[in-house]
Amino acid sequence: MTESLFGRRRVLALGAGLAGLASVPLAMAQPTTLAAIRQAGKLRVGCEATYPPFTYRDAGRIVGYDVELATEMCADLGVTPEFIDTQWSGVIPALYAGRFDIIMSSMSYTRARMERVGFSIPYAEAGQALLIRARDANSIKAIEDMSGKVLGVKLGSPGETLHPRIGQAIATARGGAGFREVKTYDEHPAAYLALAQGTVDGVLNTLPTLAFVMKSQPGRFAVVRGVGADNWAGIAARKEDVEIVAWLDARITAMKVSGRLAALQEKWFGLRFNLPDGIPPVA
Repeated sequence: MTESLFGRRRVLALGAGLAGLASVPLAMAQPTTLAAIRQAGKLRVGCEATYPPFTYRDAGRIVGYDVELATEMCADLGVTPEFIDTQWSGVIPALYAGRFDIIMSSMSYTRARMERVGFSIPYAEAGQALLIRARDANSIKAIEDMSGKVLGVKLGSPGETLHPRIGQAIATARGGAGFREVKTYDEHPAAYLALAQGTVDGVLNTLPTLAFVMKSQPGRFAVVRGVGADNWAGIAARKEDVEIVAWLDARITAMKVSGRLAALQEKWFGLRFNLPDGIPPVA
């Protein structure tokens, strides 16, 4: 497991991503229709193929939760998905340049993104969670149980940004005892190793990433959910492609009702996501 597989959601990359958003033209183009996709025989999907288990390479092929989900969704149209590996900081400009029809790869809802793309309803969680040792699951059941304990975060990650606010909330709830110490690591895997060795008592990262870590090392870790503000990920399309967004919503809803979406989550993450039926408000 290398940091190149898990580090793309770092805060340090945010500036580049917002710069890319600013270059997207505001003018609406001719919309892409479902009929056009059927005629092409494929749905082109933009992704960053370094983010397991959403999209990553295995023996040269792009595989993952998104690939299997998109394949099942596209069966409704009689087409196949074609995943196109793209640098994440430029993925929205590439969408508007016509390189692909939609974006997957766990794109979380932000105000800046929602101004530029049309989003589907949530298909994955994207909020922060806490990785702990499996043997501590009975004593650390909520983030408040980290009072007086040592937290591990990655330099430049959302967890590093979030931990002062969490620590203050814990201190308020527990009468002045926040984190005893916060240790910062250059890479998340180094923080996971420190957790296993007992140097820290918990590590912050996104729930899907931590679920994959836990699934990859059975019996070693556990996850505490509900840390900080909730967030989710949707599938993005161009603003003008309202027919595609409506189709995405219908397919995600149908797969939720049938239980197929939950089954894919169990397969790739080892847990089920708590997904709202609509796009939640974004602060």
